[in-house]
Amino acid sequence: MKKLWLIFGFIIFVSFATLLWIGTEIFREAPPIPTQVVTTDGKVLIDEGEISNGQNVWQALGGMQVGSIWGHGSYVAPDWTADYLHSEAVFILNDLSNKEFGKDHSALDLEQQAVIKQRLKTMLRTNNYDAATGKLTIEPVRAEAFEENLKRYTDVFSNGNVDYAIQKDAQSDPKKLRQMNAFFFWTAWASAANRPNQTISYTSNFPSEPLVDNVPTSSTIIWTGVSVIALIAGIGGMIWFFVAMRKDEPYEDVPEYDPLIGMELTPSQKATVKYFLVVTLLFLLQIILGVITAHYGVEGHGFYGIPLADYLPYVVTRTWHVQLGIFWIATAWLAAGIFIGPIICGYEPKYQKLGVDILFAALLVVVLGSMGGQWLSVMNKLDGDLWFWFGHQGYEYIDLGRVWQAALFVGLLLWLALILRTAIPAFKKNDDKKSLLLLYMISTAGIALFYAPGLFWGMKSHITVVEYWRWWVVHLWVEGFFEVFATVVIAFMFARLGIVRPNLAAKAALLSGAIYLSGGILGTLHHLYFAGTPTIALAFGAVFSALEIVPLTLVGFEAVENLHRSRATKWLAQYKWVIYFFVAVAFWNLVGAGIFGFMINPPIALYYMQGLNTTAVHAHGALYGVYGTLGLALMLFVLRAIQPERIWNEKLISFSFWTINGGLLMMMLLSLLPIGLLQTYESVSVGYWSSRSAEFMQTGVMQYLRWMRVVGDTVFAVGAVAFVWFALDLIFRKDKKEEVPAGDLAEA
Repeated sequence: MKKLWLIFGFIIFVSFATLLWIGTEIFREAPPIPTQVVTTDGKVLIDEGEISNGQNVWQALGGMQVGSIWGHGSYVAPDWTADYLHSEAVFILNDLSNKEFGKDHSALDLEQQAVIKQRLKTMLRTNNYDAATGKLTIEPVRAEAFEENLKRYTDVFSNGNVDYAIQKDAQSDPKKLRQMNAFFFWTAWASAANRPNQTISYTSNFPSEPLVDNVPTSSTIIWTGVSVIALIAGIGGMIWFFVAMRKDEPYEDVPEYDPLIGMELTPSQKATVKYFLVVTLLFLLQIILGVITAHYGVEGHGFYGIPLADYLPYVVTRTWHVQLGIFWIATAWLAAGIFIGPIICGYEPKYQKLGVDILFAALLVVVLGSMGGQWLSVMNKLDGDLWFWFGHQGYEYIDLGRVWQAALFVGLLLWLALILRTAIPAFKKNDDKKSLLLLYMISTAGIALFYAPGLFWGMKSHITVVEYWRWWVVHLWVEGFFEVFATVVIAFMFARLGIVRPNLAAKAALLSGAIYLSGGILGTLHHLYFAGTPTIALAFGAVFSALEIVPLTLVGFEAVENLHRSRATKWLAQYKWVIYFFVAVAFWNLVGAGIFGFMINPPIALYYMQGLNTTAVHAHGALYGVYGTLGLALMLFVLRAIQPERIWNEKLISFSFWTINGGLLMMMLLSLLPIGLLQTYESVSVGYWSSRSAEFMQTGVMQYLRWMRVVGDTVFAVGAVAFVWFALDLIFRKDKKEEVPAGDLAEA
């Protein structure tokens, strides 16, 4: 254990020290925001503050939920960086061609086209930013392209666009539209202009745009190769390590009967039931919103003819769909932690139930308040800066306004206090649970404290800086410490059931935590390859994102081990479906997080795939497949522990389990994956802008594949409804006739 603790501590210290060091380089080398953009003939095109103000306009109307910037965001509307850059390039090509040869660029012969293209490349790749004055100087033709794009975006956001699922009057203020256009211009400029004294742009030549020589950099290709080597070496090394450190031990002294039977529930444990009631309802609501959001991709403004977008536009339904997923999954995990608290310390701390009830009320306020604020922001009903404080921050997964964000952080601190009130007294006992308890407290503290980076940026913060901190929350909070917390909670569950010894459970959990964090912390950087970050972020991100996949290749051991545990004694048959959901977590860890994660994570893959439906494949497989399934598994365990004598409706939970997992797989294989692969081909062969364009996405084959998602969505939704029905039945029905004595249950 001492050796494992040293490894665990060393991994955390070195990884965070490196991540913070790279963060300082990211802040130092982020693309500069000009105080003014002026033309060579002296015209001021963009004045001081307009780019940052434009970023705020984009945020308030939904930000990353309406298309994307530098590949980060939703999939229906374009990537505004790629769209602006391509439109600007085409405008300049035609302008130069007409001035030089009297006709459009497409009408020129190949030699003439080559001459004009070279002028375009020289113009857009030359960095005329003056750090001393803060001014960016551009050619007048770029100012003309700016005005042309402004007309187009004014039409899109004022009159709405069915192909982009953008509602009418999303933004119609001329001043704000010009500011937002300035922000789009700046992101496009940073993606094409060479960094000082270098031959690559601030975004490492992302997005792909052959017209301006935006092609993969040497680093993108080289570090992809290194990442594959790291993956192979990591798998081999971890198998040796796994076999050496994690030796199988025979089960001993397995209880004759379920030890939870006869356990007296404390008031705080009973109070967790309402958490799980909310989990089921939010799970159901998220699915409904997911169906509507997916349908907007084919019908734009309507839902089977109903003009739903007038009241509930795409940006709102997608925001709520993503946010509710995080809310119900986190709530399930938090409630499970609260439930096992009295089991850990053996008694109910004073006022524990009051704290649980206050936390529940706070979570409801955050959920309802943030959702209402987001709708008000998108519908332009919040004045001034209220959009930032109470509305929509515009950053995917961290969409809720700052007030709700701060309130959620306070709620997490309250949850941490509730957990520590039960863990610390138990930790003071000198028994074999000490290591497991310490790891439990560390992971709990990590969950509470690592939401804090979401508060580290302000309304006017540079988007590259925001992206750095945002992925601390999204990646480290969820894929880091939640992963460790889940491992520890599962270990506690098996230890409480008496089928694994606490010291062995602690050893396994510590080993798993060390392995997950070894790649998971620095793997955060794979989200930042092309977000205006230096090459060092790409190098570390490529290697450690590959190492993230390494432990997932061995999740089959965990699945088989859990199945073996379920057969240790007859009474464990009552926990069959809890175990099956744990096995499904292992499956989706391999498929959703592992296979489909590595499909997009290498730099050269992400260069062409970022923000395409291949990303959605990974997101659904990892967020719901791993963390959602685990949330449902934890809920099932608690509901079993609350009523261990209850005979479950096996047919209903079996139907739910197979249809949920089968529907999710069908959703990916029938729709999201083929759409993503076709988009990838378009991105490689034509350019990233084309893979996200309405002209490509509205073709017959793409629309057919979008409609094919209905099959998987329907199967998944039916299974989810069955699960909700099953859970509500367990929560509300008190039919004693379905209960049997413990001895009879053991023989069942």
